[in-house]
Amino acid sequence: MKKALLLTACVFLGLSLFSQEIFIKQTVVINVEVPVRVFKDGKFVDNISIDDFEIFEEGIPQKIEAVYLIKKKTVEKREEKKRFSPETKRNFILLFEVSEYFAKLGEAVNYFAHNVIMPGDNLIIITPVKAYMLKDNTFEIKTREEIANSLKGILRKDVMSGNSEYRNTLSDLTSLARSISKRVESESLFPSDPEETEEGGIEQNWSDPHFGMDLDEQLIYYGSLLHKLEILRKINQMELSDFARFLKNQEGQKYVFLFYQREYLPQIEPRILNQYISSFQERPDIVTTITGLFDFYRRDVSFDVDRIKQTYSDSSVSIHFMYLTTPPKRAYGIRMEEHSEDLFAPFKEMAEATGGFVDSSSNPVSLFKNALDASENYYLLYYSPKNYTGDGKFKNIKVRVKNKNYKVTHRSGYFAN
Repeated sequence: MKKALLLTACVFLGLSLFSQEIFIKQTVVINVEVPVRVFKDGKFVDNISIDDFEIFEEGIPQKIEAVYLIKKKTVEKREEKKRFSPETKRNFILLFEVSEYFAKLGEAVNYFAHNVIMPGDNLIIITPVKAYMLKDNTFEIKTREEIANSLKGILRKDVMSGNSEYRNTLSDLTSLARSISKRVESESLFPSDPEETEEGGIEQNWSDPHFGMDLDEQLIYYGSLLHKLEILRKINQMELSDFARFLKNQEGQKYVFLFYQREYLPQIEPRILNQYISSFQERPDIVTTITGLFDFYRRDVSFDVDRIKQTYSDSSVSIHFMYLTTPPKRAYGIRMEEHSEDLFAPFKEMAEATGGFVDSSSNPVSLFKNALDASENYYLLYYSPKNYTGDGKFKNIKVRVKNKNYKVTHRSGYFAN
């Protein structure tokens, strides 16, 4: 057996050497596809020709081989110096990063089911629980109304069940913050007489689930709840990258519509915490605990934003980021601090890096309609990079329209693998 393996190895080695003598090294030629959207005053411009476009890779002008004007799934116009076969099949991915289900969210899904998705389109819905894929024969066995009701039912159920731990933790945190605030502001919090009776001390509140805990214990518990929320809302970079690679392997045009709900965390009023600190200057452990609570609200993003932007741009997907600006709830002694800025900026940058739509509103229906309108018409540009080398590096792309002050959106580049 060993002799046979050795002989086989020698044969392949000989073939390798032989091939070097008779074959000439060939230059690798690849074609890069770039979906491009051009707007003037918010409206799509559909009269641009191949000679009007300019495209640059790493700042170097490239020769455009073909331009196709696509409206929804139809190729409306072709301009070719080299023939291509553009794939216009649509892949819709609706991704819901929301903590509560409300009627307007259902209306947005209803609009999509009745007016947008068509037979032949792919649809994936990602809820806080799991992902669902629409079956190929759905339009043959169900009406649009039935499809809409099914989608809304899935979303409502998963948002309620998938985020129950998050909502319960947030509710517990709000209740605890309110309890701490009342205790610190109580004039009888620090009685001068250690024998002072209950009537002269803190007001009894048997409905308070945290009644009976020392204030020090409440502060420590408050910090642990903040940490728990941090874990629950942490973004997994590996999962983000895996999702981008999955999308890259899908044929056709890919649209991710990300519904992201503004987040608020209950913060004990700083003046109340400062009041507590001033009363316990001799207790460095307490001062450290409270200082840590302040520091929690200043956090860094937990993943490599630039790498994620490049990965999604490479997958040729357009991410449309819809920021739902729901108003905060009010509670005595605390303020609901917006806590979305650490994720809002990265998601916004991801959308812009893929040529997608970014907007914010308290109305998801209008946001979704605008995002859909912005995505359904586009140009497909093709070019072959000059002196291409598969070095694995990210290649930056820039597309312009000559002599026009138009807004041009497109993916920022690709990995030369």
